[in-house]
Amino acid sequence: MRTFNLDGDRQADLTVHGGRDKAVYGYPSEHYPFWKKELPGVELPWGSFGENLTTSGLLEGTVYIGDRFTIGTAEVVVTQPRLPCFKLNLKFQRDDLIKRFLASGRTGFYFRVLREGEVGAGDEIVRVHQDENLVSISDALNAYLGAPNAAELRERALRVKFLSDSWREEFQKE
Repeated sequence: MRTFNLDGDRQADLTVHGGRDKAVYGYPSEHYPFWKKELPGVELPWGSFGENLTTSGLLEGTVYIGDRFTIGTAEVVVTQPRLPCFKLNLKFQRDDLIKRFLASGRTGFYFRVLREGEVGAGDEIVRVHQDENLVSISDALNAYLGAPNAAELRERALRVKFLSDSWREEFQKE
């Protein structure tokens, strides 16, 4: 795992993909049964949603921006939810998948690499610090989408040291 991605990983458009705050994309394995029901007949091997890491036990409601994890010899920190781009629609040949992906709240999350290291399939992901502001990935997504308590969520999110720069800019506009 390197500062800007995993070895062998390439992002097509670096203006919207990758970078320091979106170096590694994690997506919960627990969401695959939901999508298998939503997309009958579609093959969904691990990695189908573009994730670098298909995780287990890390869900949007219990993973907080600023939480730090060790994976193998690397250390990462959660920076933001994923906002899907048009390529998700293209991949699945559906015009509605971006909308459905966001509405489901099953977006996964991005990590910044704090300490480069070796990561392998099956490595345990261990939370080593929980951010005290307790802004979950679900909270951040709800704030972004304009939930009734969005102002309070944005205010809390702005206190998180590791909130990604792009989301910080977005939340400061409000």
